[in-house]
Amino acid sequence: MNDESMNTRGSAPEDNDLRTALREWKVESTLPPRFQEQVWRRIEQNAPIQQDGWQLIRAWAARIFVRPSFALSYATILLFAGLLAGLWQGRAEVQRENQMLRTRYVQMVDPYKMPRH
Repeated sequence: MNDESMNTRGSAPEDNDLRTALREWKVESTLPPRFQEQVWRRIEQNAPIQQDGWQLIRAWAARIFVRPSFALSYATILLFAGLLAGLWQGRAEVQRENQMLRTRYVQMVDPYKMPRH
């Protein structure tokens, strides 16, 4: 016995008419442009993501940096943060140098203020 005879046995005549109509039906319309790509994009967006923390961060950054305005503002913020960090470190270095120069000056002017070893 084939599958068709098993399926049609005991079924209503309307079911047979439906099966016949479906077998004869031909699709004549075409798919919209980039249909397959859009389907896969929707599947990817709805698929559950099993990723660790770094992969989630990378995926988030990839989505965010696609927008040029956000990427530019992020780069600007990083630039200013780098400048501020450089200024802060430079200021600390200048203060250390000034303290060392003051100590040397006092030692030159007053030899009794020499450091003891």
